[in-house]
Amino acid sequence: MKNSAATMLHGLKAVCLPALLLVVFGIPPECAAQVKKAANRDSVIVAAREIMGQQKYCALATVDSSGQPHVRTMNPFPPEDDMSVWMATNSRSRKVAEIRRNARVCLYYANHGTATGSVAISGRAVLVTDPKEIEKRKRDYWDQAFPDKQYLVLIKVVPEQLDVLNYSRGIVNEPLTFRSPSVVFDKQ
Repeated sequence: MKNSAATMLHGLKAVCLPALLLVVFGIPPECAAQVKKAANRDSVIVAAREIMGQQKYCALATVDSSGQPHVRTMNPFPPEDDMSVWMATNSRSRKVAEIRRNARVCLYYANHGTATGSVAISGRAVLVTDPKEIEKRKRDYWDQAFPDKQYLVLIKVVPEQLDVLNYSRGIVNEPLTFRSPSVVFDKQ
């Protein structure tokens, strides 16, 4: 009886989930059909890079000394080969003070306008003041945003876990728990 229930549930997922994606999210049938494919590490990372590449901004979440989370918009660089992400900020900012106390952060990228998906990168933030790294990553708007370069600091987010939804690639939540496909990185 237990096996037949599991078989029936699996069959329902195969039939109903693509239909649900089509109705709720407006996902084309050919994309919804890909839901049946299992997501492997490489395909999840490719799907994440696609979502991240479509966004100019992401959200950076930090935690203050009382445990209260804070979220702000950031302008990140594209992810490195190891999926680490760099961005610049003012060393006197609240986010830097929070990172100094607790380096655990989360980056969130989303494209909800076209129902493409989202990416969350949980990891550890490293504050970098090396002038060579800063010069290597320099952006034109920094001259105006950071007139006093002594307060410019880079944040490097070293990933520990990557959670991805990319509907066009069939990288979607597990239908019963809504857990998104994930990649866990070795802690460095």
